[in-house]
Formats: sequence, C-alpha cells, structure tokens
Amino acid sequence: MGKVVFNMTISIDGFVSGPNDNPENGLGDGGERLFNWYFGGDTEIRPSQGTPTLKVSAQSAALLNAAFKRYGAGIWGRKTFDIAHGWGGHPPGSPAFVLTHAVPTEWVYEGSPFTFVSDGIESAVRQARTVAGDNDVVLCTASVLQQALNAGLVDELHLDVVPVLMGQGVRLFDQLRVTPQDLEIVHVIAAPGVTHLCYRLLRR
Repeated sequence: MGKVVFNMTISIDGFVSGPNDNPENGLGDGGERLFNWYFGGDTEIRPSQGTPTLKVSAQSAALLNAAFKRYGAGIWGRKTFDIAHGWGGHPPGSPAFVLTHAVPTEWVYEGSPFTFVSDGIESAVRQARTVAGDNDVVLCTASVLQQALNAGLVDELHLDVVPVLMGQGVRLFDQLRVTPQDLEIVHVIAAPGVTHLCYRLLRR
C-alpha cells in the first residue's frame, strides 16, 4: 500500500496563500509570488490531463514527474475546490476526493471527476487509499493536512519552500492539536527559485 503524503508550496514564514483568498482572488493578495517557480524554468511538465503546462527547472521537473507517477488519488478541501471553480472539471490529480459539509449536487453524476466526502478525514483517506492501491494518496490543502496530522494519518511532508516572506495569509500549520512530533529528513533539493524539502514522520 502506498503512503499518505502532503505536497504544497509555502513561503519561508509558513504561508500557502496571501490574505483575502476567494474565488475571484484565488491565491490571495500577493500569493502569485509563491508560484513564480512554476513558470520560470525551461522544462515543460503537465501535472495531469486538462491542467496547465508548467515550465520549471530541470531539478524541479525531475522531482515533480517522479511524484506525479506515484500519486494514485488526491484529497482537497471544499474551500480550495470553490476557489478553483472545480478546476473546470479537470482537477490536478485524479481520482479527486473533496472534504465538504455540503455536497455540490451539480458535480454529482456518473463519471464525475470528484468524490465528495462528508464524514471526515479518516473516511476520505480510507476511500482514497482503496482507490490508490500501491500508489500514494496526496493531501492537497492546508486544512486537509491539519486534519490528517491531528488524526495521525500522514506519512510524509513534501514542502516546496520559496524565498519570500508573506507576513500574512493562510498558514500551513494552523489548528494543530498534535503533541511534539519528530521527523526524519528524506531529502533537501535546491532548485532555482525553490527548495524542495521532504520529511518522514516518525511513528512512536
């Protein structure tokens, strides 16, 4: 069975978007600074069918392509789903599970790219792992990570750290109820505009 991993771009001071993020201002005020490295390189990659082509450095491309091959399912929060307008029906990773308290009925139909989960993070991870099989389940939003960490469900953290201080916005490690948790460094890869960090959570 694959791992449950988290992957997201963050600022040096731990923010994943700017303030005032909403469907009309998806990355929040100034949040585009976090993703300049997606378009500043000379190597093209496409996360999945229907998603925009990225242009990153060769170092980042090798790492991301290897990660994409391991991903078997993704879990998002409802806020991100709404901000992204459902990615136009082409989520950046599929099968896609969305945690929500209210299922958007317009996306519920045979062949929908989304499975909506309203009974908690444990259920979402269980369903995603069943679909992913030997591949990894990737947690894709801050709120989902926080819930999964609180429930002890995360195996690895993959953080793409960009050299910027945001000062305010959406914090990655908010709402945590965990006791001190030791992690093991898996890799540190420096690339133009970003440093890729991977940590493995150590089980007691």
